[in-house]
Amino acid sequence: MTTRNDSRKESKRETQPPALIAYHVSQRGEKSFWTRIGAAWKHEDGKGLSVHLDLVPVNGGRLVLREPTEEVQAIEEKGA
Repeated sequence: MTTRNDSRKESKRETQPPALIAYHVSQRGEKSFWTRIGAAWKHEDGKGLSVHLDLVPVNGGRLVLREPTEEVQAIEEKGA
């Protein structure tokens, strides 16, 4: 198996804020519960995204990708 060494590109991309935040949305009765599970970064050529998941939903639900809100961006900048 051949692997590509894209660590330079990957680290450059991940220093940028994510283009989208990944959430798992589960439904319980009439309530929806949103749990952040990862993020997605745009490719340099603009033709795709790299998705990094910290968790993988195993019990159904939906995977939703949303643009980060200003609040989420501010929190990430403080933590970086």
